[in-house]
Amino acid sequence: MKRLWILGFLVIAGCSTVSLRGTGDLGLVVERASGSLLLVETTGRSVLGKISGLGDLSHASLVYSRDGRYAYVFGRDGGMTKVDLLRARIERRIVQSGNAIGGAISQDGKLVVAANYKPGGIRIFDSRTLEMLSEVPTGSKVVGIADAPGNRFVFSLFDAGEIWIVDASDPRTPQTTKIREIGNQPYDGLVTPDGRYYLAGLFGEDGLALVDLWQPEPKARRILDGYGRGQEPLPVYKMPHLRGWAIAGRYAFLPAIGRHEVLVVDTQSWTEVTRIPVYGQPVFVVAQPGGRRVWVNFAFPHNGRVQVIDVPEMKKIADLDPGRVILHIEFTPRGEQGWVSSRDDNVVVVYDTASLKELARLPSQNPSGIFMTSRAAMTGF
Repeated sequence: MKRLWILGFLVIAGCSTVSLRGTGDLGLVVERASGSLLLVETTGRSVLGKISGLGDLSHASLVYSRDGRYAYVFGRDGGMTKVDLLRARIERRIVQSGNAIGGAISQDGKLVVAANYKPGGIRIFDSRTLEMLSEVPTGSKVVGIADAPGNRFVFSLFDAGEIWIVDASDPRTPQTTKIREIGNQPYDGLVTPDGRYYLAGLFGEDGLALVDLWQPEPKARRILDGYGRGQEPLPVYKMPHLRGWAIAGRYAFLPAIGRHEVLVVDTQSWTEVTRIPVYGQPVFVVAQPGGRRVWVNFAFPHNGRVQVIDVPEMKKIADLDPGRVILHIEFTPRGEQGWVSSRDDNVVVVYDTASLKELARLPSQNPSGIFMTSRAAMTGF
């Protein structure tokens, strides 16, 4: 017994020399030109390390394992890379297609899905080993993929104008529900934080497609149909993005294609409430945690500015000038900091969201997407 006690003490003593930490304040910044990730922590606003060798990250996105330790990074070269944040290294990397546009992780965390432009379709993998379990061919580019409750995945088909719901409860034989004729060229999608609605933006026409995922036989409903009717659309230099973080309270804040406006929609009736004039064509419209404010960045030629909207007032309250070519906005889990990537200034700028004062500038090589580990606990991320 004494020998076991001594052995236990030695094990504990040995562990005391190891620097331990959780993952709750960690995040990854995509460095698109170099195929690398910057590992950051938000409490001290510092860089912990760099992870290289991830291939083409020119339009990369990622999702996290349920414990926030691992990230699954999807690259435009079809690569899918599993990254260990605590060891700051690649755990495993595979090239699973010719061109991937994003991915999602299942509600139980056991499955990770890659959405592909080439050859189209989705591929379902074991999140632990990255073994491919099954494939769902579509014959079309897949866009706007998001996870939904019940180990389901929802996505749109850009070429076919459809929304598909894949139930991966049995990942080797997934079941697919196809919703056809939703509109022309869906370009991105979001699932609301409660997991109930999937919303797809339409690039080929003014409007969005809405699907109630709680219905036993889901169907698409058109909302904001013809929101730009009677007015000449402006040239679109960058496709806008939809994600679950565009929801603030009972309102959805959505970019208007070809317009210098943010559309505000009541998520109970799914009707337009108002429009907020902004500086340029919105790309990301992002709600702070808590939903009090919404931040907006813009397409060329207005892509050096971020505007902040007050939700109760439904109007713009601040203009920020972080740097050249602002590509992404992300918030810390409780929303006290806003992190903004400036690609051409090679910097990530951190703001205090209460005062809107700059707190830090972190050097980063052509940064684009910023992803905090708090996404691990959110539906649709």
